[in-house]
Parts: sequence; C-alpha cells; structure tokens
Amino acid sequence: MPVASRLAYLDHAAVAPLSGPAWQALSRWCEDATTNGACDYRRWMDQIEQLRTLLAGMIGAQREEIAFVGNTTAGVNIVAEGFPWHPGDNVVIRADEFPTNQYPWLNLAQRGVETRRVVCRPGESEIDQLAAACDSKTRIISVSWVTFTDGWRHDVASLAELAHKRGALLFLDAIQGLGAFPIDVTASGVDFLAADGHKWLLGPEGAGVFYIRREHLDRLRPMGVGWNSVVHEHDFNRIELVLKPSAVRYEGGSPNTIGLTGLAASCRLLSRFGQQAIGQRIEELTEFACQRLRSIGAVIRSDRSPQHRSGIVLFDLPGRDPQALRTRCRQQGVVLSCRGGGLRISPHAYNNQEDIQRLIEALS
Repeated sequence: MPVASRLAYLDHAAVAPLSGPAWQALSRWCEDATTNGACDYRRWMDQIEQLRTLLAGMIGAQREEIAFVGNTTAGVNIVAEGFPWHPGDNVVIRADEFPTNQYPWLNLAQRGVETRRVVCRPGESEIDQLAAACDSKTRIISVSWVTFTDGWRHDVASLAELAHKRGALLFLDAIQGLGAFPIDVTASGVDFLAADGHKWLLGPEGAGVFYIRREHLDRLRPMGVGWNSVVHEHDFNRIELVLKPSAVRYEGGSPNTIGLTGLAASCRLLSRFGQQAIGQRIEELTEFACQRLRSIGAVIRSDRSPQHRSGIVLFDLPGRDPQALRTRCRQQGVVLSCRGGGLRISPHAYNNQEDIQRLIEALS
C-alpha cells in the first residue's frame, strides 16, 4: 500500500487508497490502450471474467450469479426498479441507512410502494425492531451489512431468516463489509447484494459487484438491457431478445474495463491473505485504537461487542469540535472522517499501531 509511506490512512469507509497492484495494473492497461488501442480486448475480457470468478468465491456465490455494476446505487436500483411490485407492497429499511439504500426505495412511492424506515433504538434487538415493521405486504428488507456511521455489523443470517419467515427477500448493502470480513451469501440466505469496490476492496471508484441468487433471475424485470445482455452478444446483426441465463444480463453494454482491471488486482491481493485473517486483523487494530482513544478521554460510540464490531469506530472527544480535529489530523498526515456528529476512523488490515499512535498524537 504505497499510501502507508506518507499517511496514516484511517478512512477506508469513505474512499480507500488504491493498492500497489491496482496502481500497476491500471498503469499497464493505460499504456496498452494508448499504444495498441483495443487489440488486446479479448485479454481484457478474460481478466474481467477471472474477477467474476474471484468475487463469486469471495462471497460464496456461483459466478453466474455475479454482475458488474458502476456502484452500489446501480445494484440497489436493479432490484428496486426490476421487482414485480404491486400497490400496497412495502420495503423495510433502517432509518439510518446510507442514502444509497434509501432513495431507490423511496422513489417507489409513485408506484404505490411504501418504504418503512425503522428507527432502531439502542439496547434493543434490531432484528425484533425490523420484524415489528414487517407485515404480509413486506416484499424486501434492505439493510447494510455494516452501518456507515458507527460500524454496527449485522448478523446476516438472522436478517435473512427474518425476511424469509415474513415471505420477503433480503437485500444486503455490503459496501462497508466486503473486503474486510468473510461472508457466504449462499449459506446465510442473502437474496441480493451490492457493493462498490472503492472502500474495503481497495479498488477504484465506478467498479462494483451485484449478486442475485440464481432462483430470482427471472423474477426481476431486467434494467439497462443492451447488446451484452443477450446470449448472442457479438452477433450485432441478430436482433432477438434472448437474455443470458446469468446475472450478466444486467450489465447491458461495454464494461468499465479499466476500473475492473484495478479492482481485480486489489481482489487478488486480498485473496492472498484470506478474508478471515483480514477480518481478525481489522478487529485487533480497531480494539487497540479504542483502547488508546479512551486513554485520552474519547467516548467510543460504536458497539464493540464481538458480534457487532467492525472496521468502523465512531468516537467523540467531549468539548472539542470534530471538524476542527479532522482538519488538524489531516495537517499532520492522519486521514479520518466526521460522521454522525463525531469522528470516524476505519483502518484496514495493512495499518499498524504506529498509525494509531499518529492519530492519538494528532488528537492530543
């Protein structure tokens, strides 16, 4: 991670720095595209298909269940706009979801679909609170695996069990967990998942992943249909709408070749270590950070119980302005964010205790 030579970069929940392998892969692609045009297009596509297989393995899916999207929002909209809604149906979400996981559902109001935004009360089971908002008209429960403000990590299997018991499906916004922690969408029962690659996957913006359980392929009306959606994608003279029997039908047109090339390089790097080891390292580092932050009077607002902690730590320094502290940290080479009225750090597995010490010194 070249950024580590300059900065204590503790802001992967915002936009992560590119990995060294991604930078090298992007540089090679630019040189190739500049000097050779599209002569190596087939090789580029082969690399993208290798990424499809890699991501499928990372989340416990089949490669036919993986589509590439421009961002998490695009993945949410594939489901929101493609689902066979009826007037009176509803979607259940948390009220504190990132806007990506709110606006596409709220936009369905004009089709008679209600979005129920649940304000989860601290100290009470979030599963029970979400369950209380469901009824016989609930079609989808859409929740972030990890909340973007305080880093609450949901029990994905419990969410899926809740949805399926109510006759609904589970959509998981995985952007704050994918790349940091292991997940098995098949075993846990996730129906749909979306995540961009520019956070914990250490890739460039504009290159993300969408998962759809195979059994739901024909349930959604395909959105953004194009030449790449059909089985005869390279026969441009044959106009016949025969959709691919895989999630690729949602990709429509030309892929973001350069973005996916960079994402592939970072995913290969992460796969060398494994999600279990990466997740364990992130938990250890954030626990160390919480310990050091408390030593200077910080109040940790994130739930740090083993079942809910993540790579995100939200904290306050009473009596001090978060924005001013963020600016001071940035001036001293420490990168973090302001969220939820406090300060938020989100270190990755490559960070170390020296980075945390730089944070403490900047705050002190």
